[in-house]
Amino acid sequence: MISVALSYGKGSALKCQANGHAGFSKKGQDIVCSAVTVLLRTAAEVLSHTENVSLIFDAPDRGIISFEASAKSEKTETKIQIECIGDFLRTGLKALTKEFPENVILMEE
Repeated sequence: MISVALSYGKGSALKCQANGHAGFSKKGQDIVCSAVTVLLRTAAEVLSHTENVSLIFDAPDRGIISFEASAKSEKTETKIQIECIGDFLRTGLKALTKEFPENVILMEE
């Protein structure tokens, strides 16, 4: 099972950590693992190109992805962008937990 911890809200920070493997299919062919990976890596990639956002990203091994984004300034626009990425992740991950409840769990902090 993939366990994803997501923390964000109105403000200037977003944290996400995913651990594990979905176990839905064989390694390299698991659509659930792929879906979670695409959501997290796309969110991190967008944040890495967002002005005034500091991003710390780590994916040391298969089955482990974590990142933390924070606003470098007090600009309202930057905070809104971070919050929107958090909403994107929450929506996508919640959809996966509904469709694949035995393979993905979302813990919101």
